[in-house]
Amino acid sequence: MKNLILIRHAKSSWDIPLKDIDRPLSQRGISDAHITSHAIDTFLPKTFIVWSSPAKRAKETAMIYAQNLSIPLETIIYKDDLYTFDERNLENIIKNCENKYDSLILFGHNGAITDFVNKFGDCYIDNVPTSGFVSLKFDEEDWKNIQKGKLLKKVFPRELRS
Repeated sequence: MKNLILIRHAKSSWDIPLKDIDRPLSQRGISDAHITSHAIDTFLPKTFIVWSSPAKRAKETAMIYAQNLSIPLETIIYKDDLYTFDERNLENIIKNCENKYDSLILFGHNGAITDFVNKFGDCYIDNVPTSGFVSLKFDEEDWKNIQKGKLLKKVFPRELRS
């Protein structure tokens, strides 16, 4: 069985003209990442590998989650290929995860995340929002063979704000 947790980076700032990959989180993004990360600690598998896009907003989101969930920062693997907005690219990256890891936590970008969830999940999600958390379970034993998975949990910041 394989477990996949997809986390869309938190809301980024557009205040300063920067290259897309260099945009940091906005104040709302920082707040939402804290809110969501505190709400999902009971849904994390016991062991996992963590991958992140190298984009500044994804890295900052991964760091907030890591700090709030006691994940050592040095265990986060930044993969250049995860700076993608295309579901097929994301699928190829995930399917190349080593099988010694049964659980993968991935920080990335939309539309790749929403499109992946809708292709591989068992229910339709219109849009995985910034700071959105989606957990999928696959019955396959090999990442290369994942097909339709089961949505275990989704947590979106708007559901947590009061």
